[in-house]
Amino acid sequence: MPGGRLSQQERQQIALGLADGLPYAEIGRRIDRPTSTVTREVMRNGGPAAYRADLAHRATERRAHRRRPASSRGPGAVPQPHGRDAGAVAEYEETLTTVFMQSGTPKMMARVLACLCISDAAGLTASELVQRLQVSPASVSKAVAFLEEQGLVRRERDERRRESYFVDDDVWYQSMMASARGTAQIAETARQGVTVLGARTPAANRLENIARFLDFVSESIARAAEQAREVLHSKPATTTADDTGRPDPGPA
Repeated sequence: MPGGRLSQQERQQIALGLADGLPYAEIGRRIDRPTSTVTREVMRNGGPAAYRADLAHRATERRAHRRRPASSRGPGAVPQPHGRDAGAVAEYEETLTTVFMQSGTPKMMARVLACLCISDAAGLTASELVQRLQVSPASVSKAVAFLEEQGLVRRERDERRRESYFVDDDVWYQSMMASARGTAQIAETARQGVTVLGARTPAANRLENIARFLDFVSESIARAAEQAREVLHSKPATTTADDTGRPDPGPA
């Protein structure tokens, strides 16, 4: 499988695949690249609806030109703990950011969330985030405010009155429960429309079916989150992993 930067021809193949409505995995197979590479390329350059091969290629060249002076310092300029490969860590952080963006998180907010998630530290200050992400303090402040509003980040002040930002273990549980409540609210609102539009009319039938579907989804999300919550607070299990990379649950 080839490595390195995407060529202009590969980007043209990506654009053609998007135009044909192909999934990222199929586009990746056609150009012999990982799905994550295709996903990251598309999301960094306008998304599937706005991706253009020529603009993406020029944007990548500009980014590479801006990074060249910093990269000349060599890979040892930013040491990584635990013997990690700096390039692999940067690649993973970018992939995680892309996945957060695909789920609807704006780019800067996704970058901050990914940075906090992969940090060994309990929390990071605004200045640490600015330094790690090479962005302005205003960008970090705006991103943290958004993430805090979504319940994804918590802030605390230390004895020196410096604010640090944390991604709590329980944040994913709270996020799932918020999603369940939001889904339930949509279901309730859809059901109100049945009365307004008149029972047994086509529009009312549609709304009733939507409400029933979302009720089921909301209850399922809440139930699953409650059942799995303890996983967030447990130490990693020493179970074997199957070929999907997920822990083996053992015999049923």
